[in-house]
Amino acid sequence: MGRAFEFRKERKFKRWAKMAVQFTRLGKEIVMAVKDGGPHPETNSRLRTAMQNAKAVNMPKDRVEAAIKRASSKDEKDYEEIVYEGYAPHGVAILVETATDNTNRTVANVRSYFTKVGGTLGKTGSLDFIFSRKSIFRFDPKDRDLEELEFELIDAGLEDLFVESDEEGNDVAVLHAAFEDFGKMQKALEEQGIEVKSAKLERIPLSTVDVTEEQAADALKLIDKLEEDDDVQAVYHNMAE
Repeated sequence: MGRAFEFRKERKFKRWAKMAVQFTRLGKEIVMAVKDGGPHPETNSRLRTAMQNAKAVNMPKDRVEAAIKRASSKDEKDYEEIVYEGYAPHGVAILVETATDNTNRTVANVRSYFTKVGGTLGKTGSLDFIFSRKSIFRFDPKDRDLEELEFELIDAGLEDLFVESDEEGNDVAVLHAAFEDFGKMQKALEEQGIEVKSAKLERIPLSTVDVTEEQAADALKLIDKLEEDDDVQAVYHNMAE
């Protein structure tokens, strides 16, 4: 079987590990959505969004239903959403979104990750001038006239609409709107009959830093460590591509 088999096996294990992390994070998001607005997606837009995102990564239906049921229990723990900001080596800005039932554990872990690579953890709001929070929707463009769609979505807060390729090389339409227009845009897309693949509030860097491959590798060590933590929901950076 040789190296090719080992390479394919390693890629498969990495893909499985990535899926497991995604499922854990989405399960937590479903729990928070249910506690925030109830167990019915028809009347809970946050839950509806979380379920859309779960479907996009092929999260099993029984896991989604189990998370909703678990969240409806009075015994289920509450999660607190906290954002941490800091710098990796070489001036790379890092923003970390977490959801935790133990803030002392989470801040201790996040601080240790920064410290071990020579980074620094800053104060909340210290990176507001670098990152802007945006509503990001992704969907299959199919044969839609995107110029006409842009016109239809302007009143819902459309800022940008473009097409990119996913990991399999398929076209994906990506739509940007302001953070505060998330609900309005979600409703507008539903009215247009568009099945959204994913809908998220993401952090977009307003400015980037150029780094060498070696410097990028140093920053990625921190990013990888953060993304492995169970309390971390998302990690953003401002390294130039």
